[in-house]
Amino acid sequence: GQPRSRALPHPLLPAGRARPSHSEPRGRDGRGQEEEEEEEEEMEGWQPLYPGHIPTSPLQKALLAAGSAVMALYDPYRHDMVAVLGETTGCLALPNLRDKMKNHPEGYRILQERPRIRLSTLDMARLQGLPEGSLGREYVRFLEDNKVSPDTRMPPKFVDDEELAYVIQRYREMHDLMHTLLGMPTNMLGEVVVKWFEAIQTGLPMCVLGAAFGPARLSARKLQVLATELVPWAIRSALNSSCVLNVYYEQRWEQPVESLRAELGILPPP
Repeated sequence: GQPRSRALPHPLLPAGRARPSHSEPRGRDGRGQEEEEEEEEEMEGWQPLYPGHIPTSPLQKALLAAGSAVMALYDPYRHDMVAVLGETTGCLALPNLRDKMKNHPEGYRILQERPRIRLSTLDMARLQGLPEGSLGREYVRFLEDNKVSPDTRMPPKFVDDEELAYVIQRYREMHDLMHTLLGMPTNMLGEVVVKWFEAIQTGLPMCVLGAAFGPARLSARKLQVLATELVPWAIRSALNSSCVLNVYYEQRWEQPVESLRAELGILPPP
């Protein structure tokens, strides 16, 4: 008979690369160490721009945006998905917001000093002791009544610019202050109204999406109130008021909410 041919090299392996034996240590997902080391070498070229930063390609951002949009529409209370959506779609709006801050004396100081609104930076006892109607007192009342905390805001991960990452962080930490200024609760109706205001003020696609699709979960009666009273008021207020990111709220705690609304150009809530 014919002499037996030698075994051919493994068809799925590149020439000159040994097939890993069963004894070769493998990664958790079943890949050899060599492959993992190659990937690690590729990733070493990336430098995180700030703590927690995850560099992503435009394609990865698009996939993250699509996935987070679906999840955020399915469950608007998935703050993590809303956060990812905001970061992966904010590439045009965030530089615009930063420029507005740079061209305003108070906004510019905020960008320079980078204040943070967190429980560790707030003197809660002092804010609780401020007069009724002051921004600080009403803000603490809002946090207590709605059992919310500024510390639940997600830190940015996917914004590939350290300064823009701070801008979106600042926007997130101000969200409860927007509720306080606009006099809106944290229920779905209140959230939709705040999103309409924020969509026009910031131009962030995430806010536009929330404003457009949030009402789908409201009852017919609430939809009527939203369409006839609340949305027209939110749109007028947002168009009429100056940029809300240019207010150094931490230095305005004593200011009456009514006075700050008037200064910004926010119309009294209906």
